[in-house]
Amino acid sequence: MMRMAPAWIGLIVVLMAPCAVAQEPADIPLPAARTEGGRPLMEVLRDRQSSREYGGESLPLQTLSDLLWAAAGINRPDSGKRTAPSARNWQEIEVYAVTSAGAYLYDAGAHALKAVAPGDLRAVTGSQPFVAVAPLNLVLVADLEKMKGAAPEDQSLYAGADAAFISQNIYLFCASEGLATVVRGLVDREAVARALKLPEHKRVIFAQSVGFPGGGDSGRP
Repeated sequence: MMRMAPAWIGLIVVLMAPCAVAQEPADIPLPAARTEGGRPLMEVLRDRQSSREYGGESLPLQTLSDLLWAAAGINRPDSGKRTAPSARNWQEIEVYAVTSAGAYLYDAGAHALKAVAPGDLRAVTGSQPFVAVAPLNLVLVADLEKMKGAAPEDQSLYAGADAAFISQNIYLFCASEGLATVVRGLVDREAVARALKLPEHKRVIFAQSVGFPGGGDSGRP
C-alpha cells in the first residue's frame, strides 16, 4: 500500500470523503507529480482496457496528482506544452475532476485543483450506475474561444481528437497503476454543463471514470 505524508491526509479527506451537507469546496494544491518510473510501455498497451466495475476506495492524493499530470500536465515548463498534443497548440481541452466532495478544474500551470461546485455530482456525469460509485469522474471540456479562426466543423473535429489524446493518456496511466477506467460518450451534456457552471463557449466532449477495480470482468473494449 502506498505510504502518504501525514500533511496530505487532511486534504484527501476534504477531496474524497462524502458529506451530508454540501459545503463550498476549497482549492487543493497537488503534490508534485512523480514523472519517473511506471511499467514498460508495451506491457501497459497490452493491459489497457475499459472497466465498468469499481470499488469505493478513494484515490490517494499522490495518485490523483500523477494521473492529472499524465492526462494533461505540463511536461516542458519552458514552453508550457503538455503531455497530450493539441491542434495548433490551442490547449483548448480542460479537465474537470468530479468527486464525492465536489467538482474541480485541473489547473496545469499551478498543478492544482480549482474548486468549481460543491456536493457529490458524480451521478450527473453519466447515466450508467457505476458512474456514481467510481471515486473519480473526469470531464473533458473544450473551450471554443481558444479555437478562434477554425470553422465550427473543424472545432468539433479537433476538440474531439485532442480530448481523445488526453483520454488515452488516462488509459495508459491507469493500466500502469492497476486502476480501472472507461471513457464515456453517453453523457447529458447540458446537465453536466449546468453542474460545472460552464459558459456557453465551453462544450462537454465526454467523461471518463477512474477508480480501483471492483469485482467482475468488464468483457468490454
